[in-house]
Amino acid sequence: MNKKVNTALFILGATLFNILFTVLSFLLLLVIYTRFIMHLLPEGGQAWSFSLIFIAAIAISFIVYRVALKLLLKKVPMEKYFDPIIVSRREK
Repeated sequence: MNKKVNTALFILGATLFNILFTVLSFLLLLVIYTRFIMHLLPEGGQAWSFSLIFIAAIAISFIVYRVALKLLLKKVPMEKYFDPIIVSRREK
C-alpha cells in the first residue's frame, strides 16, 4: 500500500474509533444516570440531563481520541507511512 491509501485508512479508522467511543461513552453515562442519579433529581432537572450526558460523551471521546493520537504519534513515524493531507502550494 502507498502513503495515500494508508492516510485514507487511518482517517477512516480514526473516525470510526471516535464515533464508536462516543456511542459507548454515551451509553455508559446513560446507564449510570438511570441507575444511580435519575431518581435523586426533580423532574425539571431530569429534562436537561440527556443533553448534558450527550455533551459529556462527546467531551470524553474527544479527550480519549487526543490521548490515543498522541500515543500513536510517539510510536509511529508519520512521515514514513502517511501522506500529508494539506500541502502548501510552495512545497509542490
